Parts: sequence; C-alpha cells; structure tokens
Amino acid sequence: MERDIQALLGKLDLSQKARLLTGADFWRTRAEPAIGLRAMVLSDGPAGVRGRSFDERDPSLSLPSGTALGATWDPGLARRYGAALGAEARRQGVDVVLGPTINLQRTPLGGRHFEAFAEDPLLTAELAAAYVEGVQAAGVAATPKHFVANDAETDRFTVDNRIDERTLREVHLAAFEAAVVRARAWLVMSAYNSVNGTTMTEHALLREPLSREWGFDGVVVSDWTAVRSTAAAANAAQDLVMPGPEGPWGQRLVDAVRAGEVPEEAVDEKVRRLLRLAARVGALDTLPPAVPEPPPAEDGVALAREVAAAGMVLVRNENALPWDPARLGSVAVLGQNAQRARIQGGGSATVRPREVVSPLAALRSALGAEVVRHRVGATVTDGVLAFDPAELTNPVTGERGVRVRFLAADGTEVAVQDRLAATLVWLDDLPDGTATIELRTSWNAPAGTHHVGAAALGRLVLTVDGTEVLDTVTDAEGGLLGGAFLDPPAVTAAVEFGGGASEIVLRYTSDVDLPLRAVTLGAATLLADPDAEIAAAAALAAESDVALVVVGTGETIESEGFDRTSLALPGRQDDLVRAVAAANPRTVVLVNSGAPVLLPWRDEVAAVLLGWFGGERFGEAVADVLLGVREPGGRLPAGWPATGVEKSVLSGVPSDGVLSYEEGIHIGHRGWLRNGERPAYPFGHGLGYTDWELREVRMPAEVPANEPVPVGVRLANTGARAGRQVVQVYLSRPDSAVERPARWLAGWSLVDAPPGPADAIVSLPPRAFQHWDGGWRTEPGTFTVHIGTSVDDTPLSQRVTLRG
Repeated sequence: MERDIQALLGKLDLSQKARLLTGADFWRTRAEPAIGLRAMVLSDGPAGVRGRSFDERDPSLSLPSGTALGATWDPGLARRYGAALGAEARRQGVDVVLGPTINLQRTPLGGRHFEAFAEDPLLTAELAAAYVEGVQAAGVAATPKHFVANDAETDRFTVDNRIDERTLREVHLAAFEAAVVRARAWLVMSAYNSVNGTTMTEHALLREPLSREWGFDGVVVSDWTAVRSTAAAANAAQDLVMPGPEGPWGQRLVDAVRAGEVPEEAVDEKVRRLLRLAARVGALDTLPPAVPEPPPAEDGVALAREVAAAGMVLVRNENALPWDPARLGSVAVLGQNAQRARIQGGGSATVRPREVVSPLAALRSALGAEVVRHRVGATVTDGVLAFDPAELTNPVTGERGVRVRFLAADGTEVAVQDRLAATLVWLDDLPDGTATIELRTSWNAPAGTHHVGAAALGRLVLTVDGTEVLDTVTDAEGGLLGGAFLDPPAVTAAVEFGGGASEIVLRYTSDVDLPLRAVTLGAATLLADPDAEIAAAAALAAESDVALVVVGTGETIESEGFDRTSLALPGRQDDLVRAVAAANPRTVVLVNSGAPVLLPWRDEVAAVLLGWFGGERFGEAVADVLLGVREPGGRLPAGWPATGVEKSVLSGVPSDGVLSYEEGIHIGHRGWLRNGERPAYPFGHGLGYTDWELREVRMPAEVPANEPVPVGVRLANTGARAGRQVVQVYLSRPDSAVERPARWLAGWSLVDAPPGPADAIVSLPPRAFQHWDGGWRTEPGTFTVHIGTSVDDTPLSQRVTLRG
C-alpha cells in the first residue's frame, strides 16, 4: 500500500496537495478525481453517529453516555459499543467517527464529564482501546480525542494547561497511548487548549511521542477551528484542518512552502497520511479498503438497553431492590426526568434517536398503567422543553410535525422543510440566503396557562392564534461553537389556552455570519405552587407500595461549551426526595445525570441507583434493573463527592489564562486518599443483587521486574442468585524513593457467576509498576498488592518483590 500511496502522491502538484489538507465543508474532506480519491465524511460521536445533519427525519442510534460505558468496567462491552457505532456509521455513509472522548474526568465540574469514561488513566485506556478496535473492525475510522488535556470547558479555546512531563506520560497521555499503540487508531483529534505554553495544533507532542515513539501513522485532525496558524501548525505534525473550505492553510500553505517557511516534505507527509486513511476506509478507488467485508452488525437498540443496565451503579440498597412485580399493587413515580428523561449530554455528542423510552413509560409497560402513577413533584429546569411531537400537527400536510420556511432578508421564501420535531439544528446545511426561519405548527394544548416560548440565539417573534406574545432578542454569552450556540438562551410568555388546537408561529432571525442555527419551540414547566406540588407527590408516595424519585440535570447544566459551577441538583429536587422519603420508607432514587451530583439525603432513602445518561432505551434498562431482570452491573468510574467543597474536587477554572494541574499524578481517587478525605461513594464502588466474599489471593512473592505479575483470587457468590463482581487490584509503595500515589489501580477482572465459589485472574503488566523519569523506569523492591471491590474496600493484600 505504501508504494501505491507514494505513486499517487507523485501525481499531485503543491496546490493540489495543500488543497487536500483543509476540509471541503463542515463535515467532508476534499475529493481529488485525478487520483481516484472521493470525499470522506466525518461525523460527531462519541455515543452515536449523527451523520452530516441534526435531522430527526434520519434518526441515529443513541447509546448511553461515556460515563455509563465507563461504569461497566467491561472492555468486551466497549468493543461491541464501538462496533455498533461502526455499523451505524456505514449505514449513514460516514467514514470517520469523531470519538471516543478519552480525556479524564479530572473534575466533576467539567461540562463534558459525561462524555469521558473515567477519572483513572488505566480504566480509560482499556476501554478506549476496545472502543477503537470495535469501530475500526467495521472498516470505519475512530478518532480518540481531544489530544491532550481538554478536561474542562472554561476558556477551552485559549486556556494554557500547565502539566509536568511525568503527569502527562503517566496520566493524561496513557489512554491515547493505548488507543494508538494497541488499537492502532486511524485518527487522533488535536485539542483547542494549550499545554505548557503551546496550542495543541502546533505542539511537539504530536510528533513525540505520538508519531515517532508510538508509531502513529494516521491523521491528526484538528478540533473544529482549532488550527490558528499556517507555518507553526504545518511544521508540527498537524495533518488536517477542519472545517473548510476556509482556514489558515490552503493557498497560504502553498505560499509558506514557496517562501521556505514550511518544507514541502512536511506537506507530503500529511498527504501520505490522508491517503493512507482514505485507503483504509475505502475512499481510494485504486486500493482495497482495510476491511473489505465488515462483520454483521448486532442489534444496536438491544445493545443500548444492555449497556445502560450494565453501567447502572447501585450505590445504596437497604433491602429495597429488586422489586418483586407480584407484590406491587401501586408504584409512585415522581420527578420531571421520569417522564422526560435525559438520555444524552448536550453539544456535539447529541444525536436524534428514532424513539426514546422514559422510565415512566417502561414501568407502565412492565407493570400496567393502573399500577404506576406519576407526578412532577419538582422541576429539573425552568428552560424551554420542546413540544412533544405527538402533540403537534403540521398545518400544511396535516401530519405530525412542523412546517419550516426559510426566508430571505426581503421575506421571500428560500426553501421549505416539513420536520418531525420542535428542536431543530442546522450545521452547514442551512439553505443559502436564509435570514429568518419560520416554524409553524398546531399545538394540541391542554386547557390552562402555559409558558410557551423558544430557545435560540437572535430575534424571536412568537404568535399564538394570530396574537403576538413575544418579540425579543437574545444575546450570546459564549462563543458560537461554545455555550451560546450549543445551549441557546430561552424566553417564554404566559399564555392562556382554552384547550384544543392552537396555531403557534415562531420567526427566528439571526445575523450570525455562519451556517449554524439551533432553535427549540416549546414550553417551560413552571409550577404555580412548588410547595403544594411536593406535598402532592409525597401524598402519592405515602399511599403507594413503593416510590421511585427520578432526579437529575438538564440541558443547561451538563453540556459541551461550559462547565458547571455547582454539583447540587437544580431546583427543588432535594426537597422532593426528602418529602417522599419521609412519606414512604421504601423510596428508591434514580439519579439521571451524566456526572456526579450531590446527594445530601443519600442516607435517608432505601436505595440509590445511578443511571447516567442512558441512551434511547434508558427507561427499559431502568425497569429491567428495578424489577431484577438484569443486574445493576456498574461500578463507579469516578468518586462522587459528599459536599463538593472537598480539597479533592479540583477546579477547571484558569487564572489569568493558566490552569495548573497542581495535583500532578494524584488525580481522582489517588487525590482523595492523599488528602485523607472520603467521598460520598468511592471509586470502584457498586452493589449488586447478591453477596460476595473475597477469600484468598494466590500470587508469587517475587518476580523479575520486566514480567507480568499473575494475581489469582478465590471468591464466592454467597447469595441466592447469579451476579457480577468486579475484582479490583491496586498497588501501593509507601516507602518508595519515588513520589507515588497512596494507591493506584493496576488491573481488574469481571466475574459473572452463580451462587458458589469462583475464581478471578488479574495479570498486572510491568507498566503497572513503572514510573516516568525521562523514560519508563522500574524501581526494584517490594510493592503491596491490594485486592477488593473498591479503592476503599480491599480486604486482601499480599506483597510482591520485583527483582532487578
């Protein structure tokens, strides 16, 4: 293949080569017919494949969030997850999936915490490698991102993250190394931020260790608009500028080569990498693809349900779960997210699924609508929630949906679309000449006062049955590719509806000189008397056999583009939980968030189940777990703080443009142990529906320093049903001559077993004992091996001595 690629490269002149290194548009690379190269399509992931548009008429599979996958601790499931995305990409004509997100969960306040797998480098690395292998087995390229240290959203375009070399190597580069060296990723995405004074698209790390030491032979694609220079980025190992067609390269790169500022060989190397990628995904008609016959795709919908259940973490259970359906005559389901569950995080991770199953709908399906009763109890957000498509009628077609008209500045009609949803986004597919977008629909509104409105960036004019109720302009508080575009501001007006169909018309005008628009038409859920609603929810719980309270976050809290400022649940949700728990001692709380939130009532309820953002079949997975059909298989991929003000809760907010990673190698649970603090729930914690005993560890007392250390564990399922245990192995060396964490994860094993004895084998690789000091070094001597079921629960231990 390499000889063929070199021959194709020889057919291109400098202008043609430079042209290939900037995208053709927002999502495609450029074609070059002279060498049989077609355009390649890139698509956002990492928990779905959107394709080139946010269009509900072409729905996409929505898998559970990165935190849910991380909580499975299951590389095999991660490989299947990646394979499902690879199959979805092929279905949509996508060549490159922009995922997985393998930055670390450095701080729970990080806005994209939900996209990442874990706070731990080893757990992230194992899942990352498996995900990449799964995607690429389908002949589709995976793109581990964001290289490197894009661990928070505040000032992400400009922040300079200061990180020492050892911390970079042992912590923040670890997952990228696994994805490249072991899984042979075909792309890597460079981040917006700087590291130690240099923006990542110009950074020496792209060459060393990425290309040279690790042997990466793929394409370094920029995060969108991250390349800001011509010569500096071109002289680094940055290969592809996205999006296009404009950018800092193009003709300017040609001029820089001719001026001697950039060697032409640097351009040639970038084009070689691009052509190698094209060959792998089948975009060169003269070379066979890397995977001529991809494996059959499994049922992605069933996988979404399986992953959601496998990632749920039962952190408390006072003999409350699982429920026995035969003994349930009445179930109170409470909370806004019970009915309108959050299945995915905001921003580039968002896709449009074909169908979403809420916990309320799934429980009613499983137990009967007459058994399961619901009240809102407390709202999650006061923002605009999109109208339910089932309540909308397109006034032109008479079918479900919305008529959308695109109008020029003079009011003439540019284009028309008949859409099926009330949340609409256009990314580079806005009809040319559009100045105003008009949404027209008939809403079957229940009688009463509704706070109708919209969320969008620009001028909003809203009429109801011909009467103007809103005319206002919303302003951006962040960059267009940041919070303001991904989470636009909302406005509402109180309108009295008499019941039945009402015509709603929204005109949205924006002067943004980019083909990007996002608008939501809907209503806010505002409770006239919040105290009375909580009291009514508690009363319903009191007269029910069991109560389920679903709490969580909304789009304005967890999203790309901004970080959180608090870990507290929004609104009156804490008050709701306390009132319901006081009314019914069999209260179960389901937490529907992508990242840690504070649970101040956690010891007042019978059970707490962490459901994350569970993908399109979230509700069915919740019902499966609550009713004991499936084991809640998850273990925490990050510790959950108790107060949010602990020293171990790190900040992602820079000072004077600089964010110092002062914790060094003591990230996550390592920091909690070092600081002598206890989280509400520690890293690795999780309960199941059976009981386990760890009984014996078998391992050598001494091994050569360059050989793996086998750790055998005898355990037993002492309960009455089959279950899963995650046997976790940690290392420590308090008398080391090298600064080390108090304890660090070295390996684990998943054990699925019926009642009775079982065995686990964990092989600890030499790297688990090594540290970085200009190279990977092993300190001979004795380490303590801790075996348990969380970082804070390690009942077995043994010492091992490394020789030489």
